[in-house]
Amino acid sequence: MRKISFLVLFLCFVFNAKSIAQCEIKNRVQADGSMIYFFEPTVFYTTKSKSLKINIVTDKEHYFVALQPTPFPEKKVGKKIKEDLVMHLADNKTYALAHYDTQYRRNDSIMQVLYLIDDKDLDAFSNYEAVSAEINMQGTEFVRSYNFKLHKNAIVEQLKCFLKKEEN
Repeated sequence: MRKISFLVLFLCFVFNAKSIAQCEIKNRVQADGSMIYFFEPTVFYTTKSKSLKINIVTDKEHYFVALQPTPFPEKKVGKKIKEDLVMHLADNKTYALAHYDTQYRRNDSIMQVLYLIDDKDLDAFSNYEAVSAEINMQGTEFVRSYNFKLHKNAIVEQLKCFLKKEEN
């Protein structure tokens, strides 16, 4: 009986710790002095030739999908990326997210493109997993398409963490 009680207690601890770890929100002060909040990027797509990491970034007023494509163009070419991101969610609808900013970080070893989630679409992104995305990589190739195979629910989980924190 003690072994079963210990096992139940242990499993409760493991699952509770996992759910807490999933809401590990980080923050960073921007050059303009504003604070942004984010999660570590999650791999949504990977092959031998390209990969895509995604995470949610917020300033507590707006929510952004941040993409880190690999390979990425050099800064001169990458700054030309200005087109909207097209995302398909599990609700079988297509969403256009407006391009917000293209950033090169860590001595230009990471390129991150931010796309604004429209307030009217926040509910959909909070409830339906991501299925695929098309990114217009202007100046490098026409459109990169990604059919997500990994961590398709990461956007949902990250948004729920942010929204839950705001309610408290």
